[in-house]
Amino acid sequence: MSASEQDGTYPRPILRRERWHSLDGVWEFGYDDAREGERDAWFSEEATGAFDREITVPFPPEAPASGIGETAPHPVVWYRRRVPHEALAVSGGDRALVHFGAVDHRAKVWLDGRPVAEHVGGQTPFTADVTDALRPGADEHVLVVRAEDDPADLAQPRGKQDWQDRPHAVWYERTTGIWQSVWTETVSARHIADLAWIPDPARGVEAEITLASVPAAPVSVEIVLTHDGEVLAESTTAVRTPRSRVDLVVPALRNGIDREDLLWSPERPTLIDARVTVRDAATSEVLDTVDSYVGLRSAGVGRGAFLLNNRPYYVRSVLNQGYRPDTLIANSGTAELRREVELIKAMGFNAVRIHQKAEDPRFLYWADRLGLLVWGETGAAYEYGTEAVELLTREWLDMVRRDRSHPSIVTWVPVNESWGCSDIADDPAQQAYTIALANLTRALDPTRPVMSNEGWEHTDSDIMGVHDYSSDPELLTRRYGDAAGFEELLASPGPAGRTLSLDGRQTERYRAGEAPLMVTEFGGLSVGAEEDEFSYTRTSTGAQYAALLGDIFGVLHRSPIVAGFCYTQFMDTAQETNGLLYTDGSPKLPMETIRRIVTGTEPAAEEKPEPPFPSVQ
Repeated sequence: MSASEQDGTYPRPILRRERWHSLDGVWEFGYDDAREGERDAWFSEEATGAFDREITVPFPPEAPASGIGETAPHPVVWYRRRVPHEALAVSGGDRALVHFGAVDHRAKVWLDGRPVAEHVGGQTPFTADVTDALRPGADEHVLVVRAEDDPADLAQPRGKQDWQDRPHAVWYERTTGIWQSVWTETVSARHIADLAWIPDPARGVEAEITLASVPAAPVSVEIVLTHDGEVLAESTTAVRTPRSRVDLVVPALRNGIDREDLLWSPERPTLIDARVTVRDAATSEVLDTVDSYVGLRSAGVGRGAFLLNNRPYYVRSVLNQGYRPDTLIANSGTAELRREVELIKAMGFNAVRIHQKAEDPRFLYWADRLGLLVWGETGAAYEYGTEAVELLTREWLDMVRRDRSHPSIVTWVPVNESWGCSDIADDPAQQAYTIALANLTRALDPTRPVMSNEGWEHTDSDIMGVHDYSSDPELLTRRYGDAAGFEELLASPGPAGRTLSLDGRQTERYRAGEAPLMVTEFGGLSVGAEEDEFSYTRTSTGAQYAALLGDIFGVLHRSPIVAGFCYTQFMDTAQETNGLLYTDGSPKLPMETIRRIVTGTEPAAEEKPEPPFPSVQ
């Protein structure tokens, strides 16, 4: 099975090995409210009584799917799993690895009573090399994880996880501990630890390969790119250091007609298969083989537009919170993730903004394969200070490294609506923080647009993103109907009473067409919502809902200055009922009606709303 056509079960689709062992499933579990587990050696094989429950991984204990469903705060939790020896069996200098997709927020890991890993960051992966801890001759090994997640620590990146006792407004249930897959692999000591692709649609692709350590003896790295069984490019490079870059020229790209067939886009999501093999340079013995894939595309801005493959591309995006009723921030598996991508495309969107979380890499795989642009975003902290800056910066850069090879990701969003830097308008340090995050992102990945602060109070954004939840079509037309109207908005407090641009250079970039205008949050309509449910604008009937939805989408479709939009939101989430779908995934309007409204191919429904509706201006 090629990497570009894999079934999506492997947890890290962009760097895939054939032999692996999933540790998802039932684990022993215990709360440690007294924080006595380390003192009492719960990590030892002899520990008894501490693990008094069972949990289904990778679902957090707050989620019904975990088998526990306990939403009260428990800052420290422990997991234990007995791992069969064959899942970790090594020989001849090989290494046994345990991979964790994500553990919220601080994790410590033991194997057979010995510490093997620590990690900080609830959204990013880490790997424990457990080789030296394996108990010789054992039929099974005991894997123990301690996770700590302080629900009241606002310096800790948490995204939409509520810090209050109960979910409120647009914040939801907390997530503690393991919430993405855990799996094992046995590999050579000279194996590939990381792999990144940097595409150039006019020429080929550059591969950035990171080995796990300095090779004890020289190795060769072979790369073969194929599509539909045809070899497009291949390379063999002698390597003596842990990191190497390999430039692969694809001759077929010189032909402009052939190039069109190989470029990636939502309309034609062509993926190029890549196999990377590490060999001993002296003996040609295969040390490691991984399968991956590449999307040949470019993403940028210019001429007042978002540019995909150097052509203006109108972005029709929807905001997706990535919370599900039974699994919360986690997901039930690859079928659910594929279905979400299919639903988003079926509604007429060509892009999605994953809001305030690092989504499961398998979602990104389906976006790559099926053709859906993605804005990559991280969960925010909610206070500013040294600890918050250090935690979010480290976690954000780890996320960029994790996801930068996915062709679907076309924009990076490290900060949203000044969350975590709420005094940015008056505090030079907070302004410097957002500028630094944007520039660090560009340093790691200069190939995509970056938002310094999404929605308002921009400091150094490549897109002039505006969040505007007005549901008055006339007001929206005054703001976005022509350049003069938006200039008035720039010169005054924005839709949320926040200045849109904090730096004259940002405004000048917009005026020069170097930072295109997008309405990157709007809508937020509900239909028949209860009093205790949240939405930005309420409608009473399906006809009113359809009419108002068509009207506000219509304003943006008619605008000569708007380069794209992002509607709030994909699906009802907990008490926030402004989704186009209900929580069970059923649509609030016929799917064809939604598609026509989103794509601008049908006017609003016959019944017009009778204003005024209560609306956030």
